[in-house]
Amino acid sequence: MEFDQIVNGIPLIFVVMGLVEVSKVFGATGKVLTGISLAIGLALGVLYQLSIAMPASFGEWFGAVIFGLALGIVASGVYDAIGSATKARG
Repeated sequence: MEFDQIVNGIPLIFVVMGLVEVSKVFGATGKVLTGISLAIGLALGVLYQLSIAMPASFGEWFGAVIFGLALGIVASGVYDAIGSATKARG
């Protein structure tokens, strides 16, 4: 599974990561950020799949949901990795 989906020139994973950063401004911290990342990834991933083609079967819907969850998991993992690397430097 690759996460290089681009919507109007913007990689979708960066949109998820950016929205998670915005949620920090509103006071979200810790595990809440992981949940937010999963929720945003799920929503945007399913919407992305819908923009390609409307799922017609349970299997296609299941695939769209798994894609969205994976997008959120990868985004939160990248976010955590960047945070860890930044803390190690400082």
